[in-house]
Amino acid sequence: MESAYVNTRVQDKIAEIEFFNPASNSLNSLQLKELTVAISELGKNKNIVLIHLKSKGERAFCAGASFDELLQINNLENGTAFFSGFANVINAIRTCGKLVITSIQGKTVGGGVGIAAASDYVFATKSASIKLSELSIGIGPFVIEPAVSRKIGLNNFSELTLNPTEWKTAEWAQKAGLFYQTVDSLEELSTKVSQHLIQLSNYNPIALNELKKVLWNGTESWEQLLIERARISGELVLSEETKKALSQFKNK
Repeated sequence: MESAYVNTRVQDKIAEIEFFNPASNSLNSLQLKELTVAISELGKNKNIVLIHLKSKGERAFCAGASFDELLQINNLENGTAFFSGFANVINAIRTCGKLVITSIQGKTVGGGVGIAAASDYVFATKSASIKLSELSIGIGPFVIEPAVSRKIGLNNFSELTLNPTEWKTAEWAQKAGLFYQTVDSLEELSTKVSQHLIQLSNYNPIALNELKKVLWNGTESWEQLLIERARISGELVLSEETKKALSQFKNK
């Protein structure tokens, strides 16, 4: 079985970051660190104009954070560090200075929804349903909430998080503002994304960088805010209620 990875490939002025995990593209702590570093370093590269973020496979874009690691948390320090993984990725996307275009080919859960929300432009297939399942395992989508609410509004965020076992369709996600374009097939997804990346990469890079600043204006507090949210989840995961919910989920 292929091992989890985060790979970066550069072609012309476009950097492609691809991640994979055999567990439905869930992301472990190491991968989250690698994603954070890759995005941050590409942001410093003057030869790069755009970042394309994707995952490998057909059915799942990202199943959120690694459930195996979640089960191993036994103190607040480890819990905060674990939930800071997605906080760091979101902040890297926010501050890297390069537009991040993301393609979503399949189901997306929890932190994966957060990555989609933090992206500057999102393409998805019509099979790319989404779900925020955190409440059902005794925690909540605290870290990703600022990114998700910023993109789809607090009412839609509430609809997602207060129905943690319900999948929302790609059509719902597009109407809510999470997805910008939806297509019928993986082939069409690849074509559409490639065309859009080429088109954007030919625009003035200074204009693109300045636009990035405009798009993220008013989020300067997130550096601290998202880590504070990670601490909330780190505390919750140690509670008896959450341990019970996790045990029940594992034994299904």
